[in-house]
Amino acid sequence: MPNFIINASILQNPGLVPVAAAAGGYLHSLFIKTNGELWAMGRNGFGQLGDGTATERISPVLVTTVVSSAAGGDSHSLFVKTNGELRAMGRNSFGQLGDGTTTNRLSPVLISTGIASVSAGDYYSLFIKTNGELWAMGQNGSGQLGDGTDTDRISPVLISTGVASVSAGDYHSLFIKTNGELWATGLNGFGQLGDGTTTDRNSPVLIATGIASVSAGQYHSLFIKTNGELWGMGWNYQGELGDGTTTQRISPVLISTGIASVSAGDYHSLFIKTNGELWGMGYNAEGELGDGTTTDRNSPVLIATGVASVEAAGVHSLFVKPNGQLWAMGLNGNGQLGDGTTTTRLSPVLIT
Repeated sequence: MPNFIINASILQNPGLVPVAAAAGGYLHSLFIKTNGELWAMGRNGFGQLGDGTATERISPVLVTTVVSSAAGGDSHSLFVKTNGELRAMGRNSFGQLGDGTTTNRLSPVLISTGIASVSAGDYYSLFIKTNGELWAMGQNGSGQLGDGTDTDRISPVLISTGVASVSAGDYHSLFIKTNGELWATGLNGFGQLGDGTTTDRNSPVLIATGIASVSAGQYHSLFIKTNGELWGMGWNYQGELGDGTTTQRISPVLISTGIASVSAGDYHSLFIKTNGELWGMGYNAEGELGDGTTTDRNSPVLIATGVASVEAAGVHSLFVKPNGQLWAMGLNGNGQLGDGTTTTRLSPVLIT
């Protein structure tokens, strides 16, 4: 079992403390409260919730405390403590936890220190150190680690320096340098790297400049320029790029303006405007867009107002309001929404 004490009163009243941020895996979810508590829910067959069991959870369970950020992959999870420690749990068959083994972990294990941020792909992981170094571990068959090979790595390998932010998709990766350059590596069969080709890359290639933030989905990518423009590239057959078509794009296309943040799921996308409006596009068969329907959208539709942050997961979505409320919608067969049921939700439901 985890080496921490769970306060029974907190478990009975998980909504007492506001939520600061949420992270979505494929069939599980994580969120961090403003007091640094990390909570998790959903599928747990590989221990990806980190609660010391392999028991599925349809309501949030407390994992640990003093956490600053978290990320969920297909069946693994990572989080950074406020002291800069990186810890990981769950499936490890490709070395995605980075602990030098391929042993699954039901409880968090220490991976590294001096960490600024982390991102989880399907079966691989990326993290940035406080000195700007980008490191990677796990599955690498498509070159998604960006180390110039297609060799899986069970321990972290250095990829680049001077990196400000990073996003791991299913089999491709995107990162932004401190000078605003966007670089990409990995699978590119649908143009998700945005370099004008469909050629896979096992080393990073320069895509664009003047970039503020980025998000990698399964086969599509989205980024925001410093002027607030939202651009997208890659797979678009469900309309996840939001350009009004279902046409694949091998080079970036302009989607919208006045954008504050963006998140790419498997086949859907969500973004927040500077006025706090949440918009969504793409695949919606499980209600992951939260517009009350199961209709795919190839142009953005308004979902909610007054939104602070958003996370598009595999086939579900999470967002946080400025008052710390966590809302969720979409597929819920494994309890990944955390509302105490396994009922799929076509409209947002309040979680905590």
